[in-house]
Amino acid sequence: MNGNRFGRLFQFTTYGESHGEAMGCTVSGCPAGVELSEEDIQRELDRRKPGQSMITTSRGEPDEVSIKSGLQEGYTTGTPIGLVIQNKDARSGKYEPFVTAPRPSHGDYTYSSKFGTRNWGGGGRSSARETVNWVAAGAVAKQVLDQSDYDVQVKAHVNQIGDIEAPEVSFEEMLEHTEDNEVRCAHPETAEEMRDAIDRYQEEGDSIGGSIYFECRGVPRGLGAPRFDAFPARLGQALMAIPATTAFEFGLGRDARSVRGIDRNEDWEFDDGDSHPETVSEEGDPVPVGNDHGGLQGGITTGEPIYGEATWHAPTSIPKTQETVDWETGERKEVSVVGRHDPSLPPRAVPVVEAMLHVTILDFMLLAGRINPDRLDDRPGEYDTDYHPASPVNDPDDADTHAETVDDE
Repeated sequence: MNGNRFGRLFQFTTYGESHGEAMGCTVSGCPAGVELSEEDIQRELDRRKPGQSMITTSRGEPDEVSIKSGLQEGYTTGTPIGLVIQNKDARSGKYEPFVTAPRPSHGDYTYSSKFGTRNWGGGGRSSARETVNWVAAGAVAKQVLDQSDYDVQVKAHVNQIGDIEAPEVSFEEMLEHTEDNEVRCAHPETAEEMRDAIDRYQEEGDSIGGSIYFECRGVPRGLGAPRFDAFPARLGQALMAIPATTAFEFGLGRDARSVRGIDRNEDWEFDDGDSHPETVSEEGDPVPVGNDHGGLQGGITTGEPIYGEATWHAPTSIPKTQETVDWETGERKEVSVVGRHDPSLPPRAVPVVEAMLHVTILDFMLLAGRINPDRLDDRPGEYDTDYHPASPVNDPDDADTHAETVDDE
């Protein structure tokens, strides 16, 4: 199976199935000299893990990460970072009826038809549980960006569940309120409506879709290349890869189809130092008047905030009665997908979206040379650093062996 790696310079390759022994990933291309700990990664994993509330799956996974390589005394060494998250609460019994009778609208039949076999427990490799690896890799990318010379900020929130849509909120409101409620909607009143709606669908044995709005600030201009390596092209790949995502848009998005060119086009002006505080520019730089393009023009970042939205369909695992066929017995069957499933996906997808944004932005910054791919301090050739391990031979009492000092006289 291919397609398990994302990124060009900052890459992560994942492994694991929903009910397998463990999940994990290898992060390659992380510069040396980044302070990193399991706590930094765990903080993000705790936001995604199951069992956080009554509107998420009740599967009891602690999602505790273990760093197996790539660190020396709390700093990255530039070598691959190995991350492992053990599965603790796998229960495959409820999936036995679907081994040869595919669940409606799942990946069961397509996986079996492609490979001639599949790991059926919990959906195997197609399960959204696999995104735990993405969040772990995104946490590493976030640490690199946070410790760089750039002030990159990324935030997302649930802006719609079903037909309940939140009003526009500011970036500051997203930072302040997104984590205040179980729905992860930055508008508290709408969050309550969304929570009530999700509860109703759950009580009915059904599920509901929704969307997530995201915004990135501090991303420098000039990232991305035209055509196949355009910034929005790879951002779309990153977000559309998240299970159950059905749409991605940035800037005006789908509304652009009804906007005339003269109305969408944005004039240029010089930055006067006050009018564009959210833009990565200096006084006197050309800046566009407005940001309907979502911080991207010609596939390249402008320095304006990058913003957009991604949409999720309703979770397909629901206890309502549905119909399938068993290719082994030749029977038509009524099935009910019981078990531990989210009634709506966006609330737990917010940290996944943010992780993929961090990964994508960092990859482009490494490709553009804005961050040295080898080392965060950007001091090529310098070997005597604060993060280099100290020699044990300088403390003979602690060293197993030591070298004798040569007397120059």
